Amino acid sequence: MKKLLLFITSISFLLTVAFNTTGQVISSGQIDSLAELTLKTFDVPGIAVGVIKDGKLIHAKGYGVRSMRTMQKVDENTLFGIASNSKAFTTAALGMLVDEGKLKWDDQVTDYIPEFKMYDPYVTEAFTIRDLLTHRSGLGLGAGDLMMFPDSNNFTKNDIIHNLRYLKAVSSFRTKYDYDNNLYIVAGEVLARVSGKSWEDFIEQRIMQPLGMTASRASINRLPNRNNIVMPHAPVNGKVTTIDIEWSETANAAGGIVSNITDLSKWLVMQMDNGKYAENKKMFSEEVHNDFWAPQTIIQVGAPGPYNTHFAAYGLGWFLSDVKGYKQVSHTGGLAGIVTQVTLIPELKLGIVVLTNQQSGAAFTAITNTIKDSYLGIKGADRVKQMHDRVVKNEADAKKITDTIWAGIAAQQKTNGSKTDISNYVGTYTDQWFGDVTISVKNGQPWFDSKRSPKLTGLLLPYKGNTFVAKWNDRSMDADAYVKFELDENGKASGFKMAAISPLTDFSFDFQDLDLKRVK
Repeated sequence: MKKLLLFITSISFLLTVAFNTTGQVISSGQIDSLAELTLKTFDVPGIAVGVIKDGKLIHAKGYGVRSMRTMQKVDENTLFGIASNSKAFTTAALGMLVDEGKLKWDDQVTDYIPEFKMYDPYVTEAFTIRDLLTHRSGLGLGAGDLMMFPDSNNFTKNDIIHNLRYLKAVSSFRTKYDYDNNLYIVAGEVLARVSGKSWEDFIEQRIMQPLGMTASRASINRLPNRNNIVMPHAPVNGKVTTIDIEWSETANAAGGIVSNITDLSKWLVMQMDNGKYAENKKMFSEEVHNDFWAPQTIIQVGAPGPYNTHFAAYGLGWFLSDVKGYKQVSHTGGLAGIVTQVTLIPELKLGIVVLTNQQSGAAFTAITNTIKDSYLGIKGADRVKQMHDRVVKNEADAKKITDTIWAGIAAQQKTNGSKTDISNYVGTYTDQWFGDVTISVKNGQPWFDSKRSPKLTGLLLPYKGNTFVAKWNDRSMDADAYVKFELDENGKASGFKMAAISPLTDFSFDFQDLDLKRVK
């Protein structure tokens, strides 16, 4: 009944938007109602929404709370980790060096980082700066992300650059789109070596300070204080809970920036004005700006969807697509417990920013699409309900899979009792790029421990045959994984491979890329 009332409220609200007396755009009051409905529908503690039109920030407001612990309110100056929306800052910084003649997009990466190597020697030699930025390396989705995610691991930039040589391609070089984070870390290192400044200093000194982004920083650890910043939240055992705010400093060039609605509006106004900002100054040339928003890697599009979209691509730090005949430039970002979205329709001089402190992409999509609809003249579409229905279906599908797994584990425990002989599996295993993992017995229970990523620790539960399930102590990660042991001729484990169990597991848990072999 509660959900039904929510849907009726949602439909009523959107009909109000459709018949807005202006006949064209959604009002600030209607955005307020939309944001409040979204908070409740998707169980998000806090949201900030910004709308830019014709070079001005016409709506900037926070909703809900920064943290469920403190219950302090979100406002237009509240800071969020913008995650992968940082990638456009990295490409902008490199574009500035292109303008200065210090590098070219198609320079080889090894010209600047001689130790850079991919698995295939040909790919190493051919790899350009443009390739670092366009998700067409041949590596699989999120390949190697376990070196920077979850937080608290101890991989350095040098480790990541070195370990790329061990990651095997899943497609031919430059033939297929697969999203990547680690190559943006390499791009940040190119920036540092060419400019003589750290990535963080360059972003703050050359981009943020000229634009007047006074509250923003290139990393959470560079903030002078944390007086007005959100805490991340994630579902834990069905209840949204505050989790720790941390970030791997090695990955700042891929997703480390902290900002707010007020500051991001200045960045986006400059972007929509082809690099121009205060007093007719230029951040970068129009030619370089055109490079950012030119298709580099084709992304396949299925059905045209609600916006009659036929084409999609990745540019340099931006997603590109057609929506109702207009060019859309956008990006999303996700950290543990924080997700964000930036959407631009340059021909309409329209920008929409939604920042949230709960890992529900459905929430920012519902808000963005509703606002976008009002400017595109789309009436009567209930984006909140559409996204809610999708979430319910996806969660139900995932639950069927995970329920089956836990039922199988319970059956094993009923058959074998609480004691499980894992003597054939106990030992130390290593992967070329991820390092050591220890399988041991703790307090009578089989246990999994990663040496270099301490959050990957937890029970190892028997499932079927030589397959176990790693149940991580940190339940907010939603990333329990199969551990599939391989046995030698004596029945002793010689190695194992892994795979995420739930289809909703974040792709940065790239367990499938691991190949662990016994060393002890």
